Amino acid sequence: MAGTSLGARFYRQIKRHPALIPMIGFIGLGMGSAALYLLRLALRSPDVCWDRKNNPEPWNRLSPNDQYKVPPDGPRATPPCIRSYLGPRTDRSSAAAQKDA
Repeated sequence: MAGTSLGARFYRQIKRHPALIPMIGFIGLGMGSAALYLLRLALRSPDVCWDRKNNPEPWNRLSPNDQYKVPPDGPRATPPCIRSYLGPRTDRSSAAAQKDA
């Protein structure tokens, strides 16, 4: 046992207990998915700055047209399925304008 390699012991365990194969597969899939998600966050997120010398404050380079962490309908957008139960959407400014008129 002491002289055998890790791969040989792993292969022997798989051969003795074939029910371990799905568990090992799902654990590998979960670890791979987590690694890819962390890689995506590190490379694509505007919160991460890898180059401090050339671009020390990347959030200052966002144009007014860039969408940054706010949904297009506003910060508290109601999902369409709930919006149908609530009825038509009224704006406070339009309701105040109707009162004054």
